[in-house]
This record gives sequence, C-alpha cells and structure tokens, in this order.
Amino acid sequence: MNTILAQKRDQAAKAKQLRRSGIVPCVICGASLKESLSVQIDQSTARQLQRTKRNGSKVNIQVDGKTYPTLIKDLEYNGMNNEILHISFQVLDARKKFNSVADIVLLNKEKVAGILEQMQMQIPHAAEPEYLLDTVTVNLENMPIGTTLTIGDIPEFQSDKIELQADAGSIVLRISDKKRVEEKTEQ
Repeated sequence: MNTILAQKRDQAAKAKQLRRSGIVPCVICGASLKESLSVQIDQSTARQLQRTKRNGSKVNIQVDGKTYPTLIKDLEYNGMNNEILHISFQVLDARKKFNSVADIVLLNKEKVAGILEQMQMQIPHAAEPEYLLDTVTVNLENMPIGTTLTIGDIPEFQSDKIELQADAGSIVLRISDKKRVEEKTEQ
C-alpha cells in the first residue's frame, strides 16, 4: 500500500484558491474518526494517484506524523480543464468489512479468436481491508469461442473472505463466434 503525505487544510482557504495554487482539497472520513479530517495534497501527488490507483484502491495517508490506512472513495475530476477537484478517502478498520469495487482488467484481448463482449467492468464486493480487491485480471489467451465467464468463475471471488455484492451467476464476458454474429445481421 502506497503512503502519501498530506497536510491539514486551513478551513479559511477556499477550495478554488487552493486548486489555483496547485493544491487538491481532500477529506478523510470514517466511523473510527470523531470528525472528518480536511486535508490537502499537492497536484502532482493527486495526478500520480489518478494514474496508478482508482476508486476502491487502498492508500496510506500520513498527516502530522500519524498514518491513516484508507480507501479511495471518490476522486472528483473535471475533464474539461484536466483538473482534479477533490478526493474523498475512507479510513479502514482492520476488524470491519468495507464495501468496494474491483475493476476487471482483460489481458490479451487481441488474441481472442471470436467477438469479445464485456458485460461487467466492475464487481462490487465487501471484505476486511486486507482482502479488498481493487483490480482483478482475466487472461483471455487461449480462451475458446463459446466461453462465458461469470463472476463466480473468477478465482479471486471464490474466497470465503470476500462477500460479493452482485450475483455470482452474472456474466462478466462472453466470446462468440464471428460467423454466427455475421449471419444474424445479414438476415
């Protein structure tokens, strides 16, 4: 788990002023905290988080010498001007289960012989912090035409440490025959 440095945020400073000076306002919240903690990180750290992590990723945040194990709950981003507006973090408690999502990453898409249809991009689940997943990788190499992969078929979701928040029978992806699909469209 990465550790990022943050500073307590001056409540008098406006979020817009902070962003103009290269600082991203953030909040750390959770049941184990008496009150939410307003913090700030520099824009370059926020950009690195955006590139390497996603919602549901675990990150340690160090503020005034104290480290908080957290989960990225929301990264607000303005695509119009390429600006990170705000990041919300949730403090993790090792004894509690937390809701999160795992992104599905497909490897070797170009090696699929048929037509690949991906129905699920993220899988919601709950687990204790050490078992939370932020990504699950599915290797498509050598998957035959006619393959239908469900959430329950993915080994990471077969663990008794992970509680699925979706139906295990939900289809994640399907590989169909190119000819059959072409024939249906010609009729």
